[in-house]
Amino acid sequence: MTRSERLAEQLDWYWRKNLRPRLDGLTDEEYFWEPVRGCWSIRPRGTSAAPTLEGSGEWTMDSASPAPVPAPVTTIAWRLAHIIVSCLGYRVGWYFGGQDGDSQTFAYAGTADEALKQLDEMYGRWNAGVRKLSDADLDNPPTVGPERYPMENRVLHVNRELIHHGAEISLLRDLYRWQDGAVPRRI
Repeated sequence: MTRSERLAEQLDWYWRKNLRPRLDGLTDEEYFWEPVRGCWSIRPRGTSAAPTLEGSGEWTMDSASPAPVPAPVTTIAWRLAHIIVSCLGYRVGWYFGGQDGDSQTFAYAGTADEALKQLDEMYGRWNAGVRKLSDADLDNPPTVGPERYPMENRVLHVNRELIHHGAEISLLRDLYRWQDGAVPRRI
């Protein structure tokens, strides 16, 4: 197994065994569920109270620049959008070509099914790109994009980001399932 295949496999194992199965059956109600007041989410254009909105379609992503401290709690919709665009989309465009994923021009998903399709597509593009990297590619900074660390560092960063945010999404699904002390339905 090459270095790039080992790096890809680290995340792909998590993807196949943990994260993607945990997303099966995600409903729109869960996708948009706000466990506390003031959550950031994906919302129909014109309905958000957030200081900054990202997105070009009918749905926008709540945002602010600079980000508030402490950061607001985010919905599963917001977390998936963050993974799709910020963690994967930008880097897929920079490093592996094709259409750049840009938070201002991205058409955010208004349903859980649409978001999962976007996630699957972007993850597939990322994983395929990482697997094709040579040792020389991994040792040097990318030639496109603002990041100046060696590519191996960037791949490991994306791995950490997806594992971290995937765990947050999984926790939100658990909280949704157990809300109000109800007996959880099987996810």
